Amino acid sequence: MYYRLITSLLKYKDLDITSILLNEGKLADEVRKLGISVTVVDETRFNTLQIVKKIRQNIKHLSPDIIHSHRRKENILAYYSVRPGNKIQMVCTQHGMSEPLNYNIKRLQNVALSKYNLYIMSKYFKRVIAVSEDIKNNFIQNYGFKIDNVLLIHNGTNVPDISSFNKDDNIYVIGSAGRLFKVKDYPLMVEIAREISQKTDKIKFVLAGDGPERETILDMVKKYKIEKTFILTGFIDNMNNFYNDLDLYINTSLHEGLPMSILEAMSHGLPVVAPRSGGIPEILKNGLHGFLVDARNPKMFAEKCLQLYWDRALSRRMGDASREKIIDEFSLEKMAEKYYNLYVNILNTSAVISK
Repeated sequence: MYYRLITSLLKYKDLDITSILLNEGKLADEVRKLGISVTVVDETRFNTLQIVKKIRQNIKHLSPDIIHSHRRKENILAYYSVRPGNKIQMVCTQHGMSEPLNYNIKRLQNVALSKYNLYIMSKYFKRVIAVSEDIKNNFIQNYGFKIDNVLLIHNGTNVPDISSFNKDDNIYVIGSAGRLFKVKDYPLMVEIAREISQKTDKIKFVLAGDGPERETILDMVKKYKIEKTFILTGFIDNMNNFYNDLDLYINTSLHEGLPMSILEAMSHGLPVVAPRSGGIPEILKNGLHGFLVDARNPKMFAEKCLQLYWDRALSRRMGDASREKIIDEFSLEKMAEKYYNLYVNILNTSAVISK
């Protein structure tokens, strides 16, 4: 999301973009390739105070007008790195709500940090961008954020050229991609695959991604003896090829902000089966772009998947409608324009107040 945002903002020549990251790696390399100045403050080498000091030094050198942070940790670091009285405006994007942890101590720490993050967001950030109406309403109704302080900007994605790609009609592939974390509830996807395997052996499931739940998922796949039809690919670098190989995209998350994977799948002309959760209904209209499932019941998910498997014409119509939805409402260009207008509005408002 971060990479796509700054990539799409490059067309605005009056913006001077620089990047501060907490790790070296692929993201840093790709951002540098864009010609954007990157400073890495390695969180594996420095403690929190050292990180804040180095970011402050960078801010002093760059003298930015706006700092835009993403995620809880980055929000807190931004707050402590901008000295009191500084005229730099802070904005942040909230991509989802806090994920619960199992371990008691970590859970308490997580809750405390989340509450502190919400406090500084509501009090010190000029604008808080919610990527879904669900998150926006959560901030206002449950956490007391001022309506004027929270702005809705949906995530956007690029729309690939798929005109030359032809799927094999003899193979029907259902796929999903994401971090193998508990909040994604991929064990439910395994249960769905088990239900479907009892009806037909002509459907293949592919799960892309890595994470701490991998062994749990693999154990379930072995237990249900569906190793031949449920494949875990691990991390995939070329996601375009992944989506091109699918006929249907499935999401099983307990909660989502505005999931990039669903946007990407729809941009590739795929129908989607997903829970009626978080911001998903803001993207996916039930019966038009796929199906929304109200209960976390594998049989209900399986029923919708099988309906699209048996009715290929319906599957293609929904896929076409999904792609049109992305083009019309969730393109990178539309997202970038909204962020650009936000930055300009903040600077213009600040200039008037300072006068």
